[in-house]
Amino acid sequence: MADTIAAVATGGGISAIGVIRVSGDDAIGIVSKVFRPKSGRSIDEYESGRLVYGELIGADGAAIDLCLCTISRAPHSYTGENTAELHCHGSPVVLAEGLRALFKAGARQALAGEFTKRAFLNGKMDLSQAAAVIDLIDAQTEIAARNALGQLKGAVGRKIEEIYSGLLDIRSHYFAVIDYPDEDIEPFLLSQYKETLGRIEAQLERLHGTYESGRVLKDGVVTAIIGRPNVGKSSLLNALAGYDRAIVSPYAGTTRDTIEERVRLGSVVLRLTDTAGLRDTRDEIERLGVERSKAAAESAALVLAVFDGSEPLSEHDRAVMDAAAGARRCIAVVNKSDLPRRIETAEIEKALGVPVFVSAKTGQGTEELKKAVEDLYGLGRLQPDGEVLTNALQADAVRRALYSVGQARRALDAGYTPDAVLYDLEEAMTALGEITGRTVKEDTISRIFERFCVGK
Repeated sequence: MADTIAAVATGGGISAIGVIRVSGDDAIGIVSKVFRPKSGRSIDEYESGRLVYGELIGADGAAIDLCLCTISRAPHSYTGENTAELHCHGSPVVLAEGLRALFKAGARQALAGEFTKRAFLNGKMDLSQAAAVIDLIDAQTEIAARNALGQLKGAVGRKIEEIYSGLLDIRSHYFAVIDYPDEDIEPFLLSQYKETLGRIEAQLERLHGTYESGRVLKDGVVTAIIGRPNVGKSSLLNALAGYDRAIVSPYAGTTRDTIEERVRLGSVVLRLTDTAGLRDTRDEIERLGVERSKAAAESAALVLAVFDGSEPLSEHDRAVMDAAAGARRCIAVVNKSDLPRRIETAEIEKALGVPVFVSAKTGQGTEELKKAVEDLYGLGRLQPDGEVLTNALQADAVRRALYSVGQARRALDAGYTPDAVLYDLEEAMTALGEITGRTVKEDTISRIFERFCVGK
């Protein structure tokens, strides 16, 4: 018997609506003690999915809110258990008192993630779908939300299941022949599975190859804006952020520390760091800022190297080019395109590639910058259906499975005995099982009886 849990399912601040979620064998009975329908009937007399209007009763027996309640009976609910939701006014006090009443009636506080854990344990979703729940909640772009929704619908699980099932067929065939020699089972020959292993290896390689884009979708790109003083780095950050996040001044050295801001640029979220201008300085505080700028550029996944288009290149600009050239990825940005152009870009193009011309003051060129970032990470063409890996643990599991399948294929080519090849395949299946929650030995036994009709 599953104990009954309850928790506030909405944010902690004041809002128009706040939801209390309840799940467990006694969920409907417990909610009936704290919710009084205006109809005079008990909530447990209503059909599943019906929104019922009534009063929320506090622990002292007095009404504390007018709200809506809905119930879902097992197994047709998110957790697979009896569930109820109270849709209250979003006062933190009302929600806290509602919880207190539920606890007095027999529920307990849900642990972090416990509703989704129960959904997994009750077979309502696999582990890949459970992991997608938080990705969907945290999604910062439309593409990220679509990919997370696809994963929640089982896209990753289906792809992993297809690969896992192919490996399971090989393993179950081998053990069926070994364990049931008197049955009429086709002889096990490793050579007949060579093509299958090659196909599975290619599938795993393609799936693992999606993680770089997936990591950008989920976490964004750590980006450093660098340039000499007064080229408009802070103005560019403000233009991209849509508000005055950084102080803008005509005086050199205004930005003395790194300033961080998350900015959505098309389908990519940039975790922008505005840095102190790169130049030689005797000011101790500014010098420390310059050192932090260099460190930020070295650690960033992307560098936006900013130049002033209204002035010729200087030695400080060339120092910026040298710093940006060592970055993992870089986009050159020529700012102040609203002013007469005096810069020659040949040196920039040779060192960093063709620059993007923008005006942080007017917003001109920001669309071109957005496209340059999307093209750099391949997200402009991406139409994810949920098969883009965004979870580091899943990506690592796929990497280990890919390695083990490659080892098995090489062992097969070298003429190793079947047990040596099957060892590597089991390692691959174990790794994939970490994504979906599958168990190799139990699945092998089930597949033997399903596929080979052992014992008829």
